[in-house]
Amino acid sequence: MLLSESSHANGSCQPAATSSRQYSSIAETRRILNILVDLLPIPQEARSVAQGHVTFTSERDFPYFPIPLKETELGAALKAIEGSVAAAIADQRQGSRPNRRVTVNLEKATAFLFQAYLATVGGYGKLDSRVKGFLKDTDLLRAQSDPYRRMSANLYETKTQGSYYHIHGSLEASTTLRMIGLEPFRPDLRDDHDAIVETIESKVKQFTAEELEKLNAEHRQAGVPALKHEEFLNTPHGKVNGNLPPCSVDNLESSTPPCPFPSIPQGDDDGGSQACRILSGIKVLELCRIIAGPVIGRILAEYGADVLKVTSPHLSDVPFFQVDGNMGKHAAEVDLKTPAGRAAFESLLADADVVLDGYRPGALERLGYGPRALTELARRRGKGIVYVSEDCFGYEGEWADRPGWQQIADCVSGVAWAQGQFMGLDEPVVPPFPISDYGTGCIGAIAALTGLYRRATQGGSWHGKASLLHYDLLLFKMGAYPEPVQQELRARAGASFLALRHSHSVDQISGTALRCMQREYPQLFDGEKLCETWYAAAYKADVMVVRPVVEIDGVEVGFERASRPNGSDQLSWDFGGDGDYRR
Repeated sequence: MLLSESSHANGSCQPAATSSRQYSSIAETRRILNILVDLLPIPQEARSVAQGHVTFTSERDFPYFPIPLKETELGAALKAIEGSVAAAIADQRQGSRPNRRVTVNLEKATAFLFQAYLATVGGYGKLDSRVKGFLKDTDLLRAQSDPYRRMSANLYETKTQGSYYHIHGSLEASTTLRMIGLEPFRPDLRDDHDAIVETIESKVKQFTAEELEKLNAEHRQAGVPALKHEEFLNTPHGKVNGNLPPCSVDNLESSTPPCPFPSIPQGDDDGGSQACRILSGIKVLELCRIIAGPVIGRILAEYGADVLKVTSPHLSDVPFFQVDGNMGKHAAEVDLKTPAGRAAFESLLADADVVLDGYRPGALERLGYGPRALTELARRRGKGIVYVSEDCFGYEGEWADRPGWQQIADCVSGVAWAQGQFMGLDEPVVPPFPISDYGTGCIGAIAALTGLYRRATQGGSWHGKASLLHYDLLLFKMGAYPEPVQQELRARAGASFLALRHSHSVDQISGTALRCMQREYPQLFDGEKLCETWYAAAYKADVMVVRPVVEIDGVEVGFERASRPNGSDQLSWDFGGDGDYRR
């Protein structure tokens, strides 16, 4: 039975006998939504939708993840905010529609938060070794495919007992391994995971966290100490960022006039009586890798934007994440360090409405394509631009320029320690699934939609900023589950999950959680309900991906094309036929 807020109100949904089941995910999601309305810099029109026209539904009305923090509830509330801004844009394009309803299902929101682990290509998922036969090898430096090098990104105990540090070789691995005194390649360890952990952790244990911090700074690596939340808040960076809003949308220039959304093509809308794609005609240049940044572009594609993901042929990327992350987009390659590449890229920029920047802070600025340069472009062309930055540590404080990834944010913010304590341990454990990546991507999409709304109604150019750290801080502000709820989540997770420790890899932790959830919650793995299947011409195979979460009256939300590997398309805004079709 599908439950909603109204079913609680009329008494048709009775809580179970156990005290944990007096908890309602729907009610908690509503509470969080009311908080987010005041925290996020969204238009007033979107606030009105969020406060009066959002409905939450759920089959279970209870959490799914074996995690102590309210990931599903926060994710669903963020999706409601996203939908509310999208509804405000729909009113701009179609004319105001009173009582336009936004609906968010909590099972869909849960699936969104670990969607890479639900996606398949050729029938194989992320953790199945057979999937490699369908993927383009973009792991140029073997930082993912070599098990020893992959474990250069992992959590280990330091020289100080009870102190842990997450080293992170990112997509390159050699620098971090050499930094702690190890060879960059060890073919002899390829098939022995325990030996790999022992080899690397024994080296990490030769350093204190402070010594590792110095080494990281010298080598510009993405590592951090695993801090408890209170410890992070007492750092200089924590004191600066602890009370900042989860994201910002700031004005870059106000000289360009309002830029209305492009007219809806003939036949796509009939006076507001038919559903429209609210971002049709909007051009988005995505310069991002891995998960959080590409999720922003994926969401904008769901609303109809032409999203062109641009990557360098010389930079590594994780092959499988492209299966899910590139849905709805075209994907091209360019070398911005060559004159020809820059000229081709700048021809695209001339028509771009949105630029997504998910690289290290300052990287695009140094190439001449940061917010200041694009603000000047907007002034010259007389049409504003929306620039969205996504990073790890936020944009203020002493660590703002540090590189980082999902596990880095989770370790430094206290999420990993909270996970370990939830599991009954006195050590941190990186939580299953890259959930903070997906939450951050949703916040970035909210910033992009808000920037487009403001460009249309006020004019000017706008800079949205989102970060993994601020998603994690927001998660802590929403609070942990009550202890009876945590007890039930632990019981359902089972002994295999609770046996995990700090040095288990991300895939081991996520794979164990995945198997537990498949056993306990088969409804989350119903491909027909939560996923959709496309024939992807670029993969020459079917891809199955999680459906869009948000439903909005009068708005068509969905993909127009299937996924493709990076570099599959021409560097052009001409989005012709793809050969893709939905099953």
